[in-house]
Amino acid sequence: MSITAERKTELIQEYAIKPNDTGSPEVQVAILSERIANLTEHFKGHGKDNHSRRGLLKLVSTRRSLLDYVKKVDEARYKTLIEKLGLRR
Repeated sequence: MSITAERKTELIQEYAIKPNDTGSPEVQVAILSERIANLTEHFKGHGKDNHSRRGLLKLVSTRRSLLDYVKKVDEARYKTLIEKLGLRR
């Protein structure tokens, strides 16, 4: 269900704004999106796992808050991030 350290470093390198950037909203949203995708796959086989479902809802809420922040600060960054991640919003 969780992402591997190698995959996490790949996401950090891909979405980082500057070198050694792990805290920018773009990196955080990319990591959250990966975790959300993994949990969504998990629920295809485990439909009654309500404890993990609560975690998924919390991740989605956190990602939404970060995306709202990016949109408020710089809408162009928001649009490129949404497009790059393939999110529906």
